[in-house]
Amino acid sequence: MNRTWNVVRMQLINKQTYVWVPLIVLAGSFLLTLVIWSMVPAEGQKYSGGAQAVYWYFGVVGVQSLTLTFPFSQAMSVTRREYFFGTTLTAALFSALLATLYVGGAFLERATGGWGLQGWYFSVDWIWDAGPAAAWLLYFAVPMVFFMIGFGSATIYKRFGSVWLTVVLVGIGLALVGAGWLIGRLDGWGAVGEWIGTQGTAGIAAWTLLVAVVIAAFSFAPLRRATP
Repeated sequence: MNRTWNVVRMQLINKQTYVWVPLIVLAGSFLLTLVIWSMVPAEGQKYSGGAQAVYWYFGVVGVQSLTLTFPFSQAMSVTRREYFFGTTLTAALFSALLATLYVGGAFLERATGGWGLQGWYFSVDWIWDAGPAAAWLLYFAVPMVFFMIGFGSATIYKRFGSVWLTVVLVGIGLALVGAGWLIGRLDGWGAVGEWIGTQGTAGIAAWTLLVAVVIAAFSFAPLRRATP
């Protein structure tokens, strides 16, 4: 366990990747949203999708966490298992911090009437109506999924190269499109929407975490034979 924590400390040597750049992305997106809201007439509620900007960057973090530190870790005789769990733990710690910032921002947002602009950046109704605990869990789960997508893509690249990474990504895209086509042919989108609606925030968060775990499991296999 001490060696796993050593991997966490190794990842955080470069704080730009995990700390400063994500915080700058979040702060920049939030400030730009406030400026835009201030230029919009005050009548009615205002919403923004800018809060998801950090989630997309977490995919980049997942890639960088492998490509920038994996060769160094192998030179330091860190096992691939220790590296995998230490890197995943690092992502989980920052995802927890990010979720806490989002929940704290949602409390401030509601206390100030949407920052005095009737604008809702953190406290999306369908998420927040389930309570702060469920909202925190979802805010934690989503960046973990994006991180594991980036990390998994990087492990495939390290093990098999760019051609096979492209093949895998295209295959996943085709599978998703095929699933969408099949659901449409069966006239099942209504049932899918109803099922999602019955899950609630906590249920969606649980399913999101399950997806992250599945991606993590598939990521570890190529990492075991990846070359630095």
